[in-house]
Amino acid sequence: MNVFPSSMESWKSHVRVELFHRDCRQRDPFSGLFDKVSRLEEMLDFHIKLWQASSKENRSSTCPNEGDTLYLRVNEEEFLNQQLKQKISDLTSNIYLKEAELQYCHSQVARYRAEAVLLAQGASCLKSDLEEYEYQLECQSKELTALRLEHNTLREELAATTLQKEQLLDRWLEEKKEEAERINKHNATQERWQRLAGRLKKRYRGRSRPPPCAANSSDVKPTV
Repeated sequence: MNVFPSSMESWKSHVRVELFHRDCRQRDPFSGLFDKVSRLEEMLDFHIKLWQASSKENRSSTCPNEGDTLYLRVNEEEFLNQQLKQKISDLTSNIYLKEAELQYCHSQVARYRAEAVLLAQGASCLKSDLEEYEYQLECQSKELTALRLEHNTLREELAATTLQKEQLLDRWLEEKKEEAERINKHNATQERWQRLAGRLKKRYRGRSRPPPCAANSSDVKPTV
C-alpha cells in the first residue's frame, strides 16, 4: 500500500489550516517587524546624536573610555524612560478614551434596555388590548347572530300574522257578504209577506162589506 501520498495530503491540509489560523490571528504579519525596525532606527538616531555630542566634548580622545560608555548608557536609559513615559501617557489617554467609550456604550445599552422594556410593556398592553378587542368582537358577532336569528323569527311570525290577518279579513268579508245576502233575502221575504198580507186584507175587507142592493131593500117601507 502507498501511504506517502495520503500523508502528504494530510500534512498540506494541516499547513493550510495553520496558515489560515495565523492569518486570522495576525492580520498584518509584518507589523511587528516594522515596529521593531522603527524602534531600532530611533535608538540608532539617538546613539548617533549621543556619539556626536560626546565626540564634540571629547575631541582629544580618539577611542571611547568607560565614562563615555556609562554616559551613553545613562542617556539611553533616560531615552528609554522617556519613551516608556510617553507610551504610558499614551496608554493612559487611550484608557481614558476607552473608558469614556465604554461608559457611553453602557449608557447606550441602558437606554436601549429601557427602550426595550418600554416597547415590551407597550407590546404587552397592545396584546392585551388586542385580546380584549377580539373578545368583544366575538361577543358582538354572537350577539349579531342571535339578533339575526331573532329578526328572521320575527319576520316569519310577522308573515304568518299577516297571512292570518288576511285570511281572517277574507273570512270576515265572506261572512259579511253572506249576512248581507241573508238580510236581503229576509227583507225580500218580508216584502213579499207584507204584499201578500195587504192583498189578503183587501180581500177580507171586500168580502165583509154588504152588497148595495140589499141595503136599498131594507130602507123601503111596505104600503098598505
